[in-house]
Amino acid sequence: MDDRLKDFRNFLFVTWEHLNLPSPTPIQYDIAQYLQNGPKRCCIQAFRGVGKSWITSAFVIHQLFLDPTKNILVVSASKQRADDFSTFTLRLIEEMPILQHLLPRESQRSSKIAFDVGPAPAAHAPSVTSRGITGQITGARADLVVSDDVESLNNSMTQTARDKLTEAVKEFDAVLKPDGRICYLGTPQTEFSIYSDLPGRGYDTRVWPARYPDSKTKTNLGDLLSPKIAKELKDNPELANNPTDPKRFDDLDLAEREASYGKMGFTLQFMLDTSLADMDRYPLKLSDLIVMNCNPNNAPEKVIWSASPDLVDKDLPNVGFNGDRYYRPMVTQGEWAEYTGSVMAIDPSGRGADETSYAIVKMLNSQLFLLESGGFEGGYTEDVLKSLCKLAKKQKVNAILTESNFGDGMFTALLTPIMSKIHPCEIEEVRHSTQKERRIIDTLEPVLSNHSLIIDRSVIEDDFAKTKNLPHEKALKYQLFYQLSRITHLKGSLIHDDRLDVLAMAVGYWVEQMAADRDRLIESRKDLRIREELEKFMFDTTGRKKGALTWMRT
Repeated sequence: MDDRLKDFRNFLFVTWEHLNLPSPTPIQYDIAQYLQNGPKRCCIQAFRGVGKSWITSAFVIHQLFLDPTKNILVVSASKQRADDFSTFTLRLIEEMPILQHLLPRESQRSSKIAFDVGPAPAAHAPSVTSRGITGQITGARADLVVSDDVESLNNSMTQTARDKLTEAVKEFDAVLKPDGRICYLGTPQTEFSIYSDLPGRGYDTRVWPARYPDSKTKTNLGDLLSPKIAKELKDNPELANNPTDPKRFDDLDLAEREASYGKMGFTLQFMLDTSLADMDRYPLKLSDLIVMNCNPNNAPEKVIWSASPDLVDKDLPNVGFNGDRYYRPMVTQGEWAEYTGSVMAIDPSGRGADETSYAIVKMLNSQLFLLESGGFEGGYTEDVLKSLCKLAKKQKVNAILTESNFGDGMFTALLTPIMSKIHPCEIEEVRHSTQKERRIIDTLEPVLSNHSLIIDRSVIEDDFAKTKNLPHEKALKYQLFYQLSRITHLKGSLIHDDRLDVLAMAVGYWVEQMAADRDRLIESRKDLRIREELEKFMFDTTGRKKGALTWMRT
């Protein structure tokens, strides 16, 4: 064996040369050096596209090149992803001349999901095994466990899914041999990535962002930032916000990706900064809602909220932050009475990516009940208009609010004749001129803080289920309760906000009505006090009995 190949960086160069790839970049060499010399429990967080999986495939071969007796377990989010890793590894062994001695013999395992290398002794565990994180890991034995992108958007979308994933990865320690090693490779998929918990479990985490961090991001990353990048930035502060690996992604490329992913997505997947998960930046909380099975015709006169752990609704898909939960009512009081009224808010879309979104909110005793929420693709086609009218009829809507900023009233003109046939009711256009994010928060935050918004359980279930036809990376963005928990005061904080916007429109309608009712009650009480004082005065001066001032009644 050429002693130079004992250094994994040299082996990586040879592998890249065999694959007709450009020579490894300085960032790739830095990752390779950490893979070879890092601690027994480590986590590599690197921006998407840096090639960390390819580098680690080469590292797995290098480990077997140095010691063919090792057993290596590769685990990914899906079985297919793990199999792709091991298949690529086996192909390199088959194709590279310096690895021919590692080819499986006829009596050895040689499939893409499990294979042995030639010099490996007989053992229950293959030299390399690939598994999906949801598959059977128990019973495996490994000197090295490679967790390759075990977190995906699909398996970390909800709090329940994240809890299951956190428990699943703990199995790695059970299959590890004495003095074995666990290495995570990953890119955070959510603000509360499981990778953020690894330092607390004794893992050394190292981060390679796509750009040299500015002072704020550098503070957020702290000691996790690659020492190489930290030193280069210290020696030359002007590098801040410049690409760390310009041979792969130059500034224009990264700018295009940032525009495509959005600020939050880019910050997570290219800058590896999960600090956006600071819940104080997000004023609307799922835990302030009350969730119950609602009746379309009537509701309890009073619904009481409580944050008791016994009241957490664990069966609902929760796309909120860690610690944010849905709560059932502590108790309901009074009789069940008919709703005071029902309003439907609609935000029309054109033919782009936005939906024609709707929300139906009913009121009883200053409590608001969300009975329907969703969106239709297809802009303002006749099918969409008819579907909206049928929903209005089903929920006995008294008034419809439409966003008049769209088409200067064209949507209302299209909706009115269809509505008059299916469910005649008042249609009112609403025009907004203030910043959308601030208007939505200012409308919803007081109502949520008072726990005055009650959500029908089916709304939450449908909101999650009806976006499953979308790609995973898009599904969350269209969900009402994801939008509610992620909106900030910053302009453009959400890629899609249509469902949240119509909820705010409907809630805003009732807030105005409640304010008007309160004003009328205040005036009525004021009139009553004046009347009582006058009657007392008349009784004291003339002896007239109370109630004799009939001439003052209106």
